[in-house]
Amino acid sequence: MTAIIFSDYRLICGFMDDCKNDINVLKCGSIRPGEKDAHSQGEVVACLEKGLVKEAEENDPRIKVSDECKKAILRVAELSSDDFHLDRHLYFACRDDRERFCENTQAGEGRVYKCLFNHKFEESMSEKCRDALTTRQKLIAQDYKVSYSLAKSCKSDLKKYRCNVENLPRSREARLSYLLMCLESAVHRGRQVSSECQGEMLDYRRMLMEDFSLSPEIILSCRGEIEHHCSGLHRKGRTLHCLMKVVRGEKGNVGLNCQQALQTLIQETDPGADYRIDRALNEACESVIQTACKHIRSGDPMILSCLMEHLYTEKMVEDCEHRLLELQYFISRDWKLDPVLYRKCQGDASRLCHTHGWNETTSDLMPTGAVFSCLYRHAYRTEEQGRRLSRECRAEVQRILHQRAMDVKLDPALQDKCMIDLGKWCSEKTETGQELECLQDHLDDLVVDCRDIVGNLTELESEDIQIEALLMRACEPIIQTFCHEMADNQIDSGDLMECLIQNKHQKEMNEKCAIGVTHFQLVQMKDFRFSYKFKMACKEDVLKLCPNIKKKVDVVICLSTTVRNDTLQDAREQRVSLKCRKQLRVEELEMTEDIRLEPELYEACKSDIKNNCPNVPYGNAQIIECLKENKKRLSNRCHQKVFKLQENEMMDPELDYTLMRVCKQMIKRFCSEADSKNMLQCLKQNKNSEVMDPKCKQMITKRQITQNTDYRLNPVLRKACKQDIPKFCQNILSTAKDDAELEGQVVSCLKLKYADQRLSPDCEDQIRVIIQESALDYRLDPQLQMHCSDEISRLCAEEAAAQEQTGQVEECLKVNLLKIKPEMCKKEVLNMLKESKADIFVDPVLHTACALDIKHHCAAIPPGRGRQMSCLMEALEDKRVRLQPECKKRLNDRIEMWSYAAKVAPAEGFSDLAMQVMTSPSKNYILSVITVGICVLFLIGLLCGRITKRVTRELKDRPLSGWDLGYTG
Repeated sequence: MTAIIFSDYRLICGFMDDCKNDINVLKCGSIRPGEKDAHSQGEVVACLEKGLVKEAEENDPRIKVSDECKKAILRVAELSSDDFHLDRHLYFACRDDRERFCENTQAGEGRVYKCLFNHKFEESMSEKCRDALTTRQKLIAQDYKVSYSLAKSCKSDLKKYRCNVENLPRSREARLSYLLMCLESAVHRGRQVSSECQGEMLDYRRMLMEDFSLSPEIILSCRGEIEHHCSGLHRKGRTLHCLMKVVRGEKGNVGLNCQQALQTLIQETDPGADYRIDRALNEACESVIQTACKHIRSGDPMILSCLMEHLYTEKMVEDCEHRLLELQYFISRDWKLDPVLYRKCQGDASRLCHTHGWNETTSDLMPTGAVFSCLYRHAYRTEEQGRRLSRECRAEVQRILHQRAMDVKLDPALQDKCMIDLGKWCSEKTETGQELECLQDHLDDLVVDCRDIVGNLTELESEDIQIEALLMRACEPIIQTFCHEMADNQIDSGDLMECLIQNKHQKEMNEKCAIGVTHFQLVQMKDFRFSYKFKMACKEDVLKLCPNIKKKVDVVICLSTTVRNDTLQDAREQRVSLKCRKQLRVEELEMTEDIRLEPELYEACKSDIKNNCPNVPYGNAQIIECLKENKKRLSNRCHQKVFKLQENEMMDPELDYTLMRVCKQMIKRFCSEADSKNMLQCLKQNKNSEVMDPKCKQMITKRQITQNTDYRLNPVLRKACKQDIPKFCQNILSTAKDDAELEGQVVSCLKLKYADQRLSPDCEDQIRVIIQESALDYRLDPQLQMHCSDEISRLCAEEAAAQEQTGQVEECLKVNLLKIKPEMCKKEVLNMLKESKADIFVDPVLHTACALDIKHHCAAIPPGRGRQMSCLMEALEDKRVRLQPECKKRLNDRIEMWSYAAKVAPAEGFSDLAMQVMTSPSKNYILSVITVGICVLFLIGLLCGRITKRVTRELKDRPLSGWDLGYTG
């Protein structure tokens, strides 16, 4: 009887009265019998159903179905939902397909419908049947009661959670989308929904994702986009994913209405809760899930999270990557679409971010992604700041941040505010993770809103660098070896990045990780807030002492200058707090590793780096060392900056990255208790130790050469001689430039005064050390090297080529004094001879030859001021004393050299002559001769005086003659 009634719509109670006019308007057939075959009446109902569907999909006023007829059509569809035989049009369209796909499916309770729905996109499914099934599904989308199984399975749950209104059966509450969202909301809130109902929901959510045409809003809002970008991709959810791709900006632009319709559909179907709902994603990612996520139960929400964690890894396949990012784009724009995040954070979101229920629409005034932004702001608050997230919610927020950092399009606020800047600065940056790095590189060039967003994200990364998932992946080996304890901490607080920076040059470090760490260091220089530990330690100090300064390098300079001034002035209380001073030291040391971390120096020397150090790597301070070695070839601006850098390094050797790296083990051995300011001094004192590392010794020598070029680069000398330098070398200082070396002129000036014994005791001690060191290694005497380089090459090439310098070059020059042609070189060698007269210790060859004799004959005589040299000379003259043959020979050689020096460089005035006598090793002899000479002159004078006196008296006593009286005749 039921089959007979449904074969002719005129037999359905009230149907004729409600739909008579609509049948005529829509031209759905004849209401008179006999004009068509026995089954044509089922076609009339099918025609009306298509009209009803078309009305929802098109804004065409000509297609209008009356409300009474709508109710009648949906009521007929509901009554036929039990047995597919009752839908005459579908029955006749799908008879063969039913036999092909659902032969063993028993009719009744909508089972055949569901079986046919599941095979709808099979290749062998007839188009006629597929169209009829699609129409049926669209009716279900308008009224869930058209699905017998869904209405039956979920009846009690709908009533329990008030998801329908019985007296308004065709209201919005009847729509499938409303039913799904209402029941999903209950599930997300942790309420119990029957398994039968959840199974039905899963089927229909999958159905909506598979076929975009079941959502009238998609057809209505995205028609143009579908025709232009996604035609011919109807099956298995491909059209929806194509539209998602367009929305992501990979294929063109999309209208706001279309984007909103897609977002609504994703919320209705909720694929974040079960990846299987998205058939396109499921098929694309099946192999990845089987390998990378096999430990997770099928259908678990964490499958999507697992896939995100394996994004851009070897296990990921290209199709899965695309489908995953297309879906995640929409999930990232509504925090509720990540079920794990929603479950763990709904309480915090309600308390801190004033959110609504799962299925309640948020205010239009609230930007996309605003709730999640609110959550992550609270996730990284300190206890002092209050209102923190719960531990569970914080962990989920971190998980999402780690995943979203892989693609800027997964951060709605970032993409929205930075769309123009991404196109302007980063259009060519298409590799993974490059877009955010590009925005960070151009931070100062970005528009204000974008700069704020990128700045906030970078600040967040500084606290928890694990957000940078790609960097963490690249640095996995180094983290496991050196930083695993920091990585295991739930709260990072900047420790992990600090550990990576400290171990950046370990042999285990790979190129990708090193580049990533260096990039983050460079980004940190743009704003002190981007260094979390520095920010937390020095925030109050910066506000008080360095207000309105933003760039990290400027803040470091400001605070360092304050600390130095307070130290030099012996201030009672340091203005910079102790915790800030400690972290400031860390920042200063990190900046010395790469010239790019010192922007002013880098900008001043860019062209010089290109010209002089083109193939030198930036890391390990290698560029800085290269510039130092090529200092004479640098441009004025760069030279000045390098000189200033060296001045700071000599005042605080710990800032000399290369010295500290090369001599790391030697510092532990010899200088573990030394103050950082005296580190180089300590190394110099132990330079000639037998256990000194050759590389470290070579580096110490380099720094000594640098120090001897200018007294300002030797803080110890500068302090010891602060009175002597202006007193004796004022003419040199008056012509000096602030940022240019004096090429050892002041040191040479002080050396001469040392030979004349005119320096203060402290200054004399320091100059003695310099003379002793330069007597062993000619390279430590800048003036000698400058004026005698050609002569050294000509006369002393073999000695200069020796690996270990022991004073042989200086001895060679002294021996070949007569062969030296340039006057300035000759003068320098004569100065060396003059210095050696003042102290035997500054003549290493002579000191070595006479060491035993000094011990035997001059042990009681203190060194300095020529005393031991005088002792040896007296021993040489004393025939009773027998000196070592080598010592005797060297002493006689020195006497000849000094004699020659006295001839070619006579005293320049009485004072100089007197000083030469007083400093001469034979001064006793010379003084004796002078004394004897004076006595002889005195006796002669005395004798002459007596004779003169007697003659004068005789003349007085003689009578005057005429001639004497002046008469002439």
